[in-house]
Amino acid sequence: MKLSDLRDNPGAAKPKRRLARGIGSGRGKTAGRGVKGQKSRSGVAIKGFEGGQMPIHMRLPKRGFNNIFAKSYNIVSLGRLQQAVEAGKLSAGETVTAESLVAAGVLRRAKDGVRVLADGELTTALKLSVAGASKAAVEAIEKAGGSIELLVKAPETSEA
Repeated sequence: MKLSDLRDNPGAAKPKRRLARGIGSGRGKTAGRGVKGQKSRSGVAIKGFEGGQMPIHMRLPKRGFNNIFAKSYNIVSLGRLQQAVEAGKLSAGETVTAESLVAAGVLRRAKDGVRVLADGELTTALKLSVAGASKAAVEAIEKAGGSIELLVKAPETSEA
């Protein structure tokens, strides 16, 4: 077998459609693009343009808003904290903060603080100083003999 004998399987490579090669080809003159104007040129995309009519995305009403004061917290599970302690990245004697979690490689960045969730099991007594925690997480930490200091006060809900 020689290099010149190599061929694609029959039907594997379809020939490219040849445009603008006369009216007999069926794709002559405008090459399947319609008539004149901006859209007949190459490299033009007019997304959302409706010929001067107000586009639909501007006609429809908008809903909701973006709260620019919203906090973005990192979430850490109890199981992940236990993994870090067993790997020797966190020590049980020191206070665990957002900065210590970043230094230990548990989190990539601190964001606006850390929130602890009760996913997994914690067996080591840890002293945590974090932005927030779920009720189940606080119970699990105290059950393991640890303590938790919440830096952000939870909003009080009024029952009326």
